[in-house]
Amino acid sequence: MDNVTHTLFALTLARTPLARAGRGTTVALVLASNAPDVDIVATIGGAPSYLTWHRGPTHGPLGIIGLGLVVAGLVWIARRGLGRDRDEDLEAPFAMLVPISIIGVVCHVLMDLPTSYGTRVLSPFDWHWFAVDWMPIVDFYLLFALAAGLLFGGTSTMGRRRNAAIVLVLMAANYGVRAAAHQQAVTLAPRLFGPLLPPRCDPAAEEGSVLDSWPLAVATTPPHTGTRCLVEIVAMPTFLSPFRWRVVAHLSNAYEVHDVNLLDARFRQPPTDAEVLWRTTSRFPNVWTPAVWTAATTKLGRTFLGFSRLPAARAIVDQTGTTTVRWTDVRFINAAPPSPNRGLQRDDLFTTVVRIGPDGEVIDERLGPGESTK
Repeated sequence: MDNVTHTLFALTLARTPLARAGRGTTVALVLASNAPDVDIVATIGGAPSYLTWHRGPTHGPLGIIGLGLVVAGLVWIARRGLGRDRDEDLEAPFAMLVPISIIGVVCHVLMDLPTSYGTRVLSPFDWHWFAVDWMPIVDFYLLFALAAGLLFGGTSTMGRRRNAAIVLVLMAANYGVRAAAHQQAVTLAPRLFGPLLPPRCDPAAEEGSVLDSWPLAVATTPPHTGTRCLVEIVAMPTFLSPFRWRVVAHLSNAYEVHDVNLLDARFRQPPTDAEVLWRTTSRFPNVWTPAVWTAATTKLGRTFLGFSRLPAARAIVDQTGTTTVRWTDVRFINAAPPSPNRGLQRDDLFTTVVRIGPDGEVIDERLGPGESTK
């Protein structure tokens, strides 16, 4: 989630019985709820470094404990230095600040996990990304509930705690609605894609799993040969409505994308033979040629493929024999079909370009519009 949401949630937690720990609880919760995003310092090493470390160890088990201890220590030292004339009995002791801060860090990670962006909750022991796909990065409904609870929290302790409890219930309801809507969007996939949806590549693959993870094995091994098949179905939330979803069919050679409104009256009726929803599906090729596999062995290629959940590959050979390999994460593109001249492109953090000469040597590699890394 965004840092405004993390901060508002921390302030809401500070109005619960956790505040009984003493003075310093609110500061500890706010700092701890934002501490995992300290990995932003990785941008000093450039965008590839940021992709390597973003939502990595600071969001894993060691980061949770380490950041909790650091935040507790900073708050305790600051309170000791600034509160010499205050009643020490009202100050939160270090032994209480530690669990309070760890709770703040854990809540940050748990709020990141249900987003389609995901987080690496097991790093540095396991660098796979995990996501539940219920929430967008910024949820306006969640922001409104948190802000309203703080603005109209009352002046008494009981009033503030009552409002905090109401906000937490509203948050749970919001998550519940999005979870149910996500499941419905995935269930609708056969109707959305119609005859375009092939059978699964692995018939034994688990369907309907709540927790998704990537990169998949198919991103690091040769693609399925022979007939076209389905790797997975992904449903991602949108920003404006919990009932509008982007459903992606990850195929062995392409991505099929379909935006759906779950409130559409057609979905309250059984499908008919005349139903042609699949005709509005957008298709993005994902063809892994030998040049693409060469590009995947570069440092930047490995970094991007380790980050990207739905990397669509496209290779173009110019008149000199130079091949330009471009990956774009389908999560971050518009669902409009690519133009014939441009293909699948997006000049930002979520596109990687590798150029390979006629002799098979890598000429340069870059992330989005950035400078070459070679």
